[in-house]
Amino acid sequence: MKENLKMIIKNSYAPYSNFNVACIVKMNDGQEFLGVNVENASFKNGLCAEQVAIASAIAEGYKNGDFAEIHIMGDSKKVSYPCFLCRQLLVEFFKPESKVICYNINGKKEEFLVSELCPHVYSLEEVKNG
Repeated sequence: MKENLKMIIKNSYAPYSNFNVACIVKMNDGQEFLGVNVENASFKNGLCAEQVAIASAIAEGYKNGDFAEIHIMGDSKKVSYPCFLCRQLLVEFFKPESKVICYNINGKKEEFLVSELCPHVYSLEEVKNG
């Protein structure tokens, strides 16, 4: 997986932060979806690699619970983790026991469960019971 991440990270569009990120989402049926970060001059409107990959899967008809694991690589010597907006997406579409595998550019990895990375979730139940 890390070799595939290294290949697609080159497709990232990050002229403002100069921080490239790649992501691969693996579905329960084995299908994989790719994502890279896509920035623009209106910084808040940029897209994280995780957002791109998850949205691609949704666009292809996958639903909540169809997501098996996610792999994330940043072009840094430090391991890259999903931002907090993306962590909320993980809570929304992945099961608590789904794997989140985070890499640095050299392939060093750290592995978490969604429940470990996102211990205090904001969920639909909380919205409904407000």
